[in-house]
Amino acid sequence: MLRLTRFSLLGRRSPVARVPAKNLGLRKAASGSSPSGSASPRALNIFDRELKRKQKNWAARQPEPMKFDYLKDEVGSRIADRVYDIPRNFPLALDVGCGRGYIAQHLNKETVGKFFQADIAENALKNTLEMEIPTVSVLADEEFLPFRENTFDLVVSSLSLHWVNDLPRALQQIHYVLKPDGVFIGAMFGGDTLYELRCSLQLAETEREGGFSPHISPFTAVNDLGHLLGRAGFNTLTVDTDEIQVNYPGMFELMEDLQGMGESNCAWNRKALLHRDTMLAAAAVYGEMYRNEDGSIPATYQIYYMIGWKYHDSQARPAERGSATVSFGELGKINNLMSQGKKSQ
Repeated sequence: MLRLTRFSLLGRRSPVARVPAKNLGLRKAASGSSPSGSASPRALNIFDRELKRKQKNWAARQPEPMKFDYLKDEVGSRIADRVYDIPRNFPLALDVGCGRGYIAQHLNKETVGKFFQADIAENALKNTLEMEIPTVSVLADEEFLPFRENTFDLVVSSLSLHWVNDLPRALQQIHYVLKPDGVFIGAMFGGDTLYELRCSLQLAETEREGGFSPHISPFTAVNDLGHLLGRAGFNTLTVDTDEIQVNYPGMFELMEDLQGMGESNCAWNRKALLHRDTMLAAAAVYGEMYRNEDGSIPATYQIYYMIGWKYHDSQARPAERGSATVSFGELGKINNLMSQGKKSQ
């Protein structure tokens, strides 16, 4: 588990080259807001996507947005590390829910030829970080990607899909735009994210108001991710989890940073207002239950990382059932044979 202290990121990279998208085939369905009636009829409507767009736009317009980039920059670098672990080049790549370009800044043009960055917030696209890869910005919803089938060699996504109402559809869209033998590498918040804040608010609100409302958005369970990826058509799956713990001066500084990241709650069932005495009580509970020795408070971010490949004939496949020539019972005799061989020597 990585432990960080709240800090401001310093340093920028070489200027970005904007490349026109005239040669990329786009589907008519989607630039910007999603078309009406195109969502899955069984999809849950948990999040107010329009409010999330406004939150992300507000965060991108702040005078010092880099002050709040530390977590997304860290996770973006870990996604980039996983891209570098694959020994190949990717002529065309897509970042779904790119924000200000937290993954692209860690990649180089030797690995990725051209990078398309798609996000629901136009201000985030206008205020992207500087990078050396030629990029194209596309205003699009994660659930309604406006690209043709078999377009990209690589699709990445970092800390964006947890705000999607229809995650199965979003994964299917990613699989659709990938070329055969293309790879998807993503990261999203897990169920234990901000459990300290969640518990503190629930205890304080129950004590002061006689009940509590959800103030932290619901997250996907890690056990469901593999199933969702497989249902979307991906194979050769890898899902792992990690934790990043960040120390803050207090609960209100944590909440300020969440707002600056564009990560404020946008669930439809959220409570619009918390009373002042409830907030003060929650801050006291947070400090009493979780305070560090130096007086700071920890906030835990659980991150799920996922990798999935689109099928291609060249990929390794498991042998057909019943084609084995050696049984597991015979494998147990190997140790005896090896020990007899050593004695004979």
